[in-house]
Amino acid sequence: MVIGTSGLTADDFADLDRLARDRGVGVIAAGNFSVMAAVLRRAAVMAARHLAHWEIIDYASDTKPDVPSGTARDLAETLGQVREPAGALPLAELEGPVEARGAGIGGARVHSVRLPSFVVSTEVVFGGPGERLVMRHDPGLTPDPYVAGTLLAVRRVADAVGVRRGLDSLLFDD
Repeated sequence: MVIGTSGLTADDFADLDRLARDRGVGVIAAGNFSVMAAVLRRAAVMAARHLAHWEIIDYASDTKPDVPSGTARDLAETLGQVREPAGALPLAELEGPVEARGAGIGGARVHSVRLPSFVVSTEVVFGGPGERLVMRHDPGLTPDPYVAGTLLAVRRVADAVGVRRGLDSLLFDD
């Protein structure tokens, strides 16, 4: 089974993995089937191993109802498995609405922007003393960025039993 839906949580994926293993089938679950988005995900994991502070910004169309996108949620949960980012000012110490700090997912703050002209762009910003590293994926307005990754998932889904999360699990040797 190949899954490319938004809104699934880490608990949902754990349930899917149990069901897939019970039935001896493979599942590839990716919030985004763009090869470039998969490279962003893998590069962000590498960065999170060495950089302590990050936040994620999710951009999508003003008609997209789910916040954050599956891509941003998956990225936050994946980076949270590497480590929890170092905290900023605790939410209890903020002045103003705490929602302005984004949602807490995987220990990270995730911010969602919904405006016309976006498809689904994902940005992770790593910060350190005196410097920032910004990684961003911006797809175009057509399905073209997703074709190669979708075909790769369909061709490789039967290679292993259980859930493999992220297209990067097919692109890189661990």
